[in-house]
Amino acid sequence: MNAIFTTPPRPFDITALFPQLAPLARTATRLHPRPGSPTVHDSSVGGPLLWPADEAWPYCDAPHDSRAARVVHSPDDIRLFRHDRAVAEERRRLDPEAPWWTPEERETWERIKVGRPWFDGPIPLLPVAQLYARGVSFPHPPHADLLQVLWCPFDHEMAHPRTALFWRSSATVTDVLDAPPEPPIVQLSYYLPEPCLFSPEQVTEYPTPLELDKELQDQLDDMSRWETIDPARYNTYADDPGDLYLNNLSTAPGWKTGGWTRWGHTDPKPRPCPECGTEQVPLLTIASSEWDGGSWTWIAEEEPTNPAPPPLGAKAGNFTQIDILGGYNLQLHVCPKSPGHPHIELAQ
Repeated sequence: MNAIFTTPPRPFDITALFPQLAPLARTATRLHPRPGSPTVHDSSVGGPLLWPADEAWPYCDAPHDSRAARVVHSPDDIRLFRHDRAVAEERRRLDPEAPWWTPEERETWERIKVGRPWFDGPIPLLPVAQLYARGVSFPHPPHADLLQVLWCPFDHEMAHPRTALFWRSSATVTDVLDAPPEPPIVQLSYYLPEPCLFSPEQVTEYPTPLELDKELQDQLDDMSRWETIDPARYNTYADDPGDLYLNNLSTAPGWKTGGWTRWGHTDPKPRPCPECGTEQVPLLTIASSEWDGGSWTWIAEEEPTNPAPPPLGAKAGNFTQIDILGGYNLQLHVCPKSPGHPHIELAQ
């Protein structure tokens, strides 16, 4: 596992002000991904998978639209560009007068910028996440202690990659596939995860306002209900109590398992299991960032006071370098009765 990260206490005990929220509390596991060198035995983002050597690697056979991306790159080109970019930033950090790039780096970047030829054919799926139940809490079938999430690095019906879930018992995997195939091209560099390790931490969540009944929503927006708290204090965190609750007291941002669905870009909608009709529950949130300007109170206490700037083109807190629709989350939901049933993807 990665270094330990700890969420600061919430600004207020929301259940002291609104006791009717207490029965709605759910536990979520914040994953706190940070760059690292995972192995097949680690829970990770973008790391190698404990994949059986005798099991075929999954491919996407669906058509991919060449018009959706003017320039496409290979995974190796993206990795090389990220590496050179990090080297250049470190050089400038150590010496502000140093060149932004060397002639060799400039030559590499100019080559990569041109892109790769389009590829028509089945696309090997990319590893996105691997979760071992021994260190991360998530709903899983009784026989499985390992969840592997892969995706096709192209947009499909929705403007985000299509995910595939694989459940397995880690004890049954004795011979591991050494060199899984990779896609010859990916639609966007944001669809290639940067390898990260997790630092799991359990936190308590409450529903977003849109999932509460109208009476409770109105109470949360009523300034007089917050009279026991100095307005100067909650104004530190938000412009109004509704924003305070949404961004700082209900659902945690970033990568996580379990908890509540974070609505905001659309109204809540039913999520019946495609196979049995049971309402599905959050499994894994694939986040574009660990925090944003409205949810800074969730930043881990161990984050440096003056963190280094993010890599060029990446937002603060985007350690995985995944981006969904310019800052959305891709939330995977599973059937609580049988997690092996087809899952649901929700971009919010």
